[in-house]
Amino acid sequence: MNYQTPSLRSELAQWQESLATLNEPLVEEPVPDHVWQAITARIEPPQLHAPEKRSFWNWLRVTAMVCSLLVAVTLGIIYNRDDARYSATLLSATEQPALRIQAHDDYLQVELLTLAAVDPGRSLELWAIKPDGKPISLGVLPAGGNGRVSLSEDQQALLDTPIALAVSLEPQGGSPTGQPTGPVLYQGQLVAL
Repeated sequence: MNYQTPSLRSELAQWQESLATLNEPLVEEPVPDHVWQAITARIEPPQLHAPEKRSFWNWLRVTAMVCSLLVAVTLGIIYNRDDARYSATLLSATEQPALRIQAHDDYLQVELLTLAAVDPGRSLELWAIKPDGKPISLGVLPAGGNGRVSLSEDQQALLDTPIALAVSLEPQGGSPTGQPTGPVLYQGQLVAL
């Protein structure tokens, strides 16, 4: 470009004069308060300061929750109070676990592990075998294997002595003689927990 032409020099002078104010130092001016308030309102929305209500319903809700917790804890203590004292796993002749029995204060809890099918008209009867070898009936197992067998006071007393348990196949309703009449299918030792 040629700066020698008068018209170009004149135009350059005009631009330099117009833009000369940009080279001057800027003077700091305070921002008005209303501008800062608008910026703050956009960044942090206003919070409503409503008074905290302590209504009857809040009190009732807290009371109901505390009562429910108390009932749950009490029922848990009562329910878990009847822990098993003894346990036995009865095995088949091939040493396969068939039944798990847990002795509580006044009943036996029977849990099926693997059990052979029982013909209709037959029952499985549970026996306590004392150290002298004499079997005492504890009752007929529930149909299907799972369930409870209630114990009399005499049967409960047996649990405090070392005994083995056995299950025999009997006629429907149990042995008619008070002694095992069918084959012994499962047996195991009752041990303290």
